[in-house]
Amino acid sequence: MKKLLSVIFLVLLLGACSLFNRMPEKMPDDFDFSVQFGVNKNNEINTYDGTVTKDLIEDGKVTANITFSNEEKEFIYEMMKEINIIENKKLTPSFLKQNCFQEPHEDDRWKITMNGETYTYDISGVYCEPSEDAKELIELRNEIFRIVKEKQAYQELPDAKGGYD
Repeated sequence: MKKLLSVIFLVLLLGACSLFNRMPEKMPDDFDFSVQFGVNKNNEINTYDGTVTKDLIEDGKVTANITFSNEEKEFIYEMMKEINIIENKKLTPSFLKQNCFQEPHEDDRWKITMNGETYTYDISGVYCEPSEDAKELIELRNEIFRIVKEKQAYQELPDAKGGYD
């Protein structure tokens, strides 16, 4: 009987833990995020400041004021909810997949705020094969960047010159 009660308690405890790592159904009023990405994290999408920074490589960086509509932010929030972005993430590949490294490489740094809590994630692009969680965050960043690239203010920014070796 004690074993049965212990098992039931453990199941309830694990279930309760997963409830605490769930995002709210509705986008919180304080929802904001920034993601820095690329070589040296020179690109940034920042809803805290309403800005986007573009890496011009040889010509430095340039920043434009770009904001998302409420519909766009809700769409982004839904994408974050699909991957449960507030859940702990494994962003380093397994030891078996750490045998290939690349240079130069891109890195991502995420900062997400909601309901008074801030979550941060760092992804190193040095590994040839990222973890599944890292892939999800990179795909999310790419989708958000796709939205940014459609905005007139971003399209008016100068083209990058040069490249990274």
